[in-house]
Amino acid sequence: MNRSLTFRISALLIAFIGAVLVIASIAIIQLTHYHFQMYRRETGGHHASELLYAHLEQAIMQSIGLTIGGALLVSIILSIYIARKISSPLVRMKNIALVMARGKHHVRMPLKGTPKDEIDELAASINHLAEQLQQQERLRVSMSENIAHELRTPLTTLNSQLAAIQDGIWEPTAERLASSREEIDRLIGLVQQLEELHRHSFSETVLMRKELSLPESIGPIVHFLQPSFEEKGITLEEGDIPAIAIVADDNRLAQVWTNLLHNALKFTPAGGNVTIKGSMQGEYVQITVSDNGIGIPSEELPHIFERFYRVDKSRNRKKGGDGLGLAITKSIVESHGGQVWAEGGEVTQFHVLLPVKERRRS
Repeated sequence: MNRSLTFRISALLIAFIGAVLVIASIAIIQLTHYHFQMYRRETGGHHASELLYAHLEQAIMQSIGLTIGGALLVSIILSIYIARKISSPLVRMKNIALVMARGKHHVRMPLKGTPKDEIDELAASINHLAEQLQQQERLRVSMSENIAHELRTPLTTLNSQLAAIQDGIWEPTAERLASSREEIDRLIGLVQQLEELHRHSFSETVLMRKELSLPESIGPIVHFLQPSFEEKGITLEEGDIPAIAIVADDNRLAQVWTNLLHNALKFTPAGGNVTIKGSMQGEYVQITVSDNGIGIPSEELPHIFERFYRVDKSRNRKKGGDGLGLAITKSIVESHGGQVWAEGGEVTQFHVLLPVKERRRS
């Protein structure tokens, strides 16, 4: 393909430049000859003058021919050089794209670092695409491993319990059947969350948008979860929530506040403090859930919204959750045109930024 592309570009440039030179040479030769003939007729010259004019005309014609020939030769060399300069990075990009198509996403295009260079910008875009594909592949492998792990634990437990009952080692008591039922419910919940995350990821869920009050959206969730916080000995405070109206799906937003508060409850020890509050940020409202729990290392922050991701890999589903709550939260917030992110440190903060419908009049 390299030769083919270089040849096509070279041929195109040579044909264009050659056509220009041929047209120019024909025009110059014809006009020069025409004016010599006109001069002879007007002066009615003699034999010596005729011979002089003939040699002069011939010298001019030869000069023009040599000039045109030299220009054509230079144009051919320059055309081949330019064609190779243009085709070389394009062919490299094509080869790298083929390598990426085979699943090798570690390859990168070399960059010249030249500002406002379109070829360099295209190479940078391909490198960015390769990085995204590499990240998606890593997420796919990680998610497959996590799904296998999440399914293996309850299925192994169920299999062991049923085998013990079948072999007569255990009696099928109500307590043991309830334990088996709990594992089944856990599997069903995992499948349902995966289905929900899939719907949000591919915009298959239709949001039932309506105008709603932000304090009225958050208040009931805080009230509902208050007993769970009190039972664990954690203080849950509802700070100032801007009295504004937003257009959103009330049930989906309730799921966002529930996920974030439940996440804070899970990772905050007894005696800790969890706060949810809001503030205006121009045309957006920002809701922040903060806690002084176990914290999140800074290197983990970019990954906590990935599916099945857990900061502490040693935690099981009962202690560490299934790793889908924050991924679902991110999908819901983005489907509303907002953003969600986290900040670590002594106090862990989760921020939700949503567009505002209008400020409510007091």
